[in-house]
Amino acid sequence: MIATSDSRSAKERTIMPDVSITFDHVHLVSHDPHATAGWYVDKLGGKIARSGDVRGAPQIYVSLGDATIIVRGQRPAEQAGDKPGLEWGIDHFGVRVKGDFDGFCAGLRAKGVAFILEPTDFNPTTRIAFIQAPDGVSVELLNRKDQP
Repeated sequence: MIATSDSRSAKERTIMPDVSITFDHVHLVSHDPHATAGWYVDKLGGKIARSGDVRGAPQIYVSLGDATIIVRGQRPAEQAGDKPGLEWGIDHFGVRVKGDFDGFCAGLRAKGVAFILEPTDFNPTTRIAFIQAPDGVSVELLNRKDQP
């Protein structure tokens, strides 16, 4: 069982004495990393933290609240399927939305964002929606009524 350490933030989880795990980033490989990073900025309000060239491919860091999305381009001579993940990609990642969830979703729709799953009550305390991001990535939007 993973226990929360009393002396650490709720985002960190103690897995054994003196070791904890906390979320750091999601790393996406994109055919057009600049456009993809721009999507996360324009649609979800992210901010470009830094960008550069890493091992022959553009790499852009987008801050999204406490999370970071790293978007990189294809490296020279790299092909999908060269390593696990490049062919299958990521199923989805979730972001918590605090405040007016349905209003936020309406704002995304007005920006042209495609919904895979319209806002719906997942359970009595959680409202969710799924949106389509670039490169076949899905983003789950969550509003947890029982958490501030």
